[in-house]
Amino acid sequence: MTINIGVIGTGAIGREHIRRCSTVLQNARVVALNDINRDNCQQIVNELTPEARIYDDAIDLINDPQVNAVLVTSWGPTHEAFVLACIEAGKAVFCEKPLAVTAQGCMNIVEAEIKTGRQLVQVGFMRPYDSGYRALKAVIDSGEIGEPLMLHCAHRNPEVGDSYTTDMAITDTLIHELDVLRWLLNDDYASVQVIFPRKTRKASSHLRDPQIVLLETAKGARIDVEIFVNCEYGYDIQCEVVGESGIARLPEPVSVQTRSAAKLSTTILTDWKKRFIDAYDVELQAFINNVISGEMTGPSAWDGYAAAVAADACVAAQTSGEIVPVKMADKPAFYR
Repeated sequence: MTINIGVIGTGAIGREHIRRCSTVLQNARVVALNDINRDNCQQIVNELTPEARIYDDAIDLINDPQVNAVLVTSWGPTHEAFVLACIEAGKAVFCEKPLAVTAQGCMNIVEAEIKTGRQLVQVGFMRPYDSGYRALKAVIDSGEIGEPLMLHCAHRNPEVGDSYTTDMAITDTLIHELDVLRWLLNDDYASVQVIFPRKTRKASSHLRDPQIVLLETAKGARIDVEIFVNCEYGYDIQCEVVGESGIARLPEPVSVQTRSAAKLSTTILTDWKKRFIDAYDVELQAFINNVISGEMTGPSAWDGYAAAVAADACVAAQTSGEIVPVKMADKPAFYR
């Protein structure tokens, strides 16, 4: 069975997903495109999807009976309306993060989905599909290191542009940890605090960088995440889990070790897309398989809501410097 996919938003991420569907993945074809810049769509038709139809109105794309499922990869503030329209149309939808720009917006999607009686939404959190994180979770779930007590994590980028702001360290960067650490521990957050070490000279004048986010979970585990987006040396994702009887670390990406010029070295990636390129493939293939089977198994609308609530608390903690509680609604039985 091949499913027909419509894509809303044909920028960098949208184009990459279209390429995957067209050249890498199985059982899917892109038949419909929408973007505020029609020329972007036309370029993709010319290069990747000659049979795809271009829609000037995203809602028309969603309601086209020939479209079986939708990828939402447009500008973040548009996500809520498009996902709600997909739910109303009864169509499966893969939405890149954020699911919505506010926790209430995410809750609107949760409530709409529950009313249909079917899970239709998958959020584009790719780290649970990364082979390294899956291996780390397998160790945690096996009980080999005992109950997790502490996690030490880092999210480092070589540099960011002048448009990057202090709150984006949470909403654009830490958001991935907020999702994947909940998944690793099968636990929710109880509180958060943000502290700012000495500022790097490499950061823009308006940006506080680096910063450290301190999280406590409902079960009492403590997590520290260093966010350093002008570290210069590379794109570096770290996660160490300290358990009652052992320690487990996220594996490093595969890299050839060299001995040259009196040095022993391994290359560090600088491009985040290359670090998780395989995870993106697995993630989207899983969505396609879920659409065919009729059962959604990926990060849910509830996971999108949980990440948004935690992110809101982190942004509040950036300003106040205080420990801020993470207050979530009770998880509906629909998502258990």
